[in-house]
Amino acid sequence: MNVLPLVQHRSIEVDGVEVFYRESVPTRADAPVLLLLHGFPSSSHQFRRLIDALGDSYRLIAPDYPGFGNTVAPADFEYSFDRLADITEGFVQQLGLTRFAVYVFDFGAPVGFRLATRHPEWISGLVVQNGNAYEAGLSDGARDFVALRPEIDGAEDTIRGLLTLEGTRGQYEHGVADTTALDPQSWILDQHYLDLPGRKEAQVALAFDYHSNVAHYPEWQSWLREYTPPALIVWGTNDPFFPAPGAHAYLADLPDAELHLFDTGHFALETHLPEIAAHIAAFLDRLPSERHVVAAATE
Repeated sequence: MNVLPLVQHRSIEVDGVEVFYRESVPTRADAPVLLLLHGFPSSSHQFRRLIDALGDSYRLIAPDYPGFGNTVAPADFEYSFDRLADITEGFVQQLGLTRFAVYVFDFGAPVGFRLATRHPEWISGLVVQNGNAYEAGLSDGARDFVALRPEIDGAEDTIRGLLTLEGTRGQYEHGVADTTALDPQSWILDQHYLDLPGRKEAQVALAFDYHSNVAHYPEWQSWLREYTPPALIVWGTNDPFFPAPGAHAYLADLPDAELHLFDTGHFALETHLPEIAAHIAAFLDRLPSERHVVAAATE
């Protein structure tokens, strides 16, 4: 019988924000650390099954951003991707993490790459799952989304149309051949959080700021070329926002990256957890241990 790992659920204060997070407790004190950065419109809940699958062997840490999940932000919090990265940066510092791999998915990519460019010494490796950093990875629909601005008539209505139960469910089901493999609780819980007071306003603000991420693409690509972190790329090829060319684009800057494509949609973990978890475990096992990193730095 498989025994599930111990998972702790905690909150810590970072710059006035009560950041909720899930953290597995592995059997080894020196287990590799993987920071899990969730996407829209989800939360750390999206990683629950991955944590169950790998948390006994690796320290998996999944925070909720301000405006998402169980994290509580003050009413005057200004929602932008820079601020999400600020809070995540403070969260990492509060936990005392100094070297870790990072899993970037959807909104997690702009958060994670901001962390990486601010603190390249932190990043031991990248797991990229439908997390875009290239113009080639933007679908026509994504380009239309990026172009939205507050002054455009109907722009806010377009964004709010994505924040309905129908819109949330559609993000899970689009591109999935057998939707019975999906757990309805995922989009139901996401919608619960979206419907909390102030959450839709937060998402509208982030949507209008999304263009800032595209403006950072050249910087992030330069970081990839300069630091060449070990990378595992796993991608749902039927993603309506970030199609497969976005996965292949990483190979121009990280030619040694490992790439696996899956016939599924945006939330690839929902349908292909066993395969993706196995790739992640093998990838983490190949990363240099912290002991080796320290020894190399002192030679």
